[in-house]
Amino acid sequence: MELNGSTFLLEILNFLVLMWILKRFLYKPVLETIARRRAEVERTLSSARAAQAEAAALQIEYDSRLGQWSVEREAAREGLRREIAEERQRLLAAVEQELEREREKARVLDEKHRADALRKYEALALAQGTRFVTRLLASLAGPELDIRLFDLALRQWDTLPEERLNAIRLACEETPEEAEVVTAYPLDAGRRRLLQEKLGSLSGMPVVCHFAEEAALLAGLRVTLGPWVFQANLQDELKSFAASAHESD
Repeated sequence: MELNGSTFLLEILNFLVLMWILKRFLYKPVLETIARRRAEVERTLSSARAAQAEAAALQIEYDSRLGQWSVEREAAREGLRREIAEERQRLLAAVEQELEREREKARVLDEKHRADALRKYEALALAQGTRFVTRLLASLAGPELDIRLFDLALRQWDTLPEERLNAIRLACEETPEEAEVVTAYPLDAGRRRLLQEKLGSLSGMPVVCHFAEEAALLAGLRVTLGPWVFQANLQDELKSFAASAHESD
C-alpha cells in the first residue's frame, strides 16, 4: 500500500476523531462511573468507620454498664442477704417472744391448776377435818359442856368493854326488849333467870327472853338481842373456823 501525506493526515484525523468519540462517549462516562463508585466506596468506608467507632463506643459503654451492673447486682445481693438476715432475726425474735408467752401462759396455767388442786385438797381436808371435829365434839358434848359454855358466856359478858356495852345499849333502844335464846340443852329455871338478868344489865332495860332448844348447836348457846348476836356454841364456832380457813386461802 502506498502511503502518502494526505492519507497520513486523514488517518491522523480519523484517529483524533476516534479518540474524541471514545473520550466523549466512553472514557468520560467510565471515569464518572469510577468516580461515583469511588465516592460510594468512600461513603461506605466512612459509614463503616463511623459504625465501627460507634460500635467501639457502644462496646466501651456496654463494658462500663456491665461492670456497673455487676457492682449493682452484688450490692443488691448483699442488701438482699442483709434484709433476709434481719428478717430472719426478727422472725426468730418474734417466735422466741411467742414461745416465752406460751411458756409463761403454761406456767401460769400450771400454777393455777396447782393452786386450784391445792385449794380443792385443802377444802376437802377442811371439810373432812370439820366433820371429824364435829363428830368428835358431838361425842364429847353433853350437859356438862353445855353448862361450862353457859358460864363462859356470862363471864365474857362481865368483861365487855364500856364502848361495846354502849354500842349494845344504843342498838337495843330501837328494838323491842326481847331476846331469842337458843341452847343445845334445856336450861333450868335458875339459869334462865340469871341469863335474863344479865341481858337486862347489858341492854340497860328489862328483857323478856324466849328460850328454845336446838340439838345442832352440840353444846352452848346463841343469843339474839336486837341487832346483837352472841354465839358461844360448838356449831357456830366450827362454822367460823371453816369460814376463816376459806378466807385465808
